[in-house]
Amino acid sequence: MEEILDLLRHNARLAVEDIAAMTKKSVSEVKAIIKKLEDDGVILKYAAIVNPEKSGEAKQKVQAEIQIQVTPEREHGFDALADRIYRFPQVKTLYLMSGGYDFKVIVEGDSLQEVAFFVSSKLATLDGVRSTKTSFILKTYKENDIVYVEDERDRREAQA
Repeated sequence: MEEILDLLRHNARLAVEDIAAMTKKSVSEVKAIIKKLEDDGVILKYAAIVNPEKSGEAKQKVQAEIQIQVTPEREHGFDALADRIYRFPQVKTLYLMSGGYDFKVIVEGDSLQEVAFFVSSKLATLDGVRSTKTSFILKTYKENDIVYVEDERDRREAQA
């Protein structure tokens, strides 16, 4: 099962027949394993990773990372507040963190002003939020093992 997951993580477009050949399993076994992984919620979604610089999205969307300090709720801890935060459509990613702040949130909007307004009027005003610190993302070089920038180095240079 783990071998099939690793193959799909690397390339979700692999044909079942190719996965079967790579894992030395039958096509029906691979189909059954993939179906079980989907039914059990192990595989949540198949998605294309798009380079925003090349697709034009970079010029249209603004992303920011917000560090949030909160007071956890009695009996629910961080979960109830996390539930309120991740339901906002602007929130693309939400992590519970250790260290100097509690949540790390990645939000997206059409402009700096829209993101700033979201943070000041929606996130910062939630009960339990003590402070927010916003940093705007200027450029993505690498994300989830995907390198977004092309190697522009002169290939004739001596390799180190």
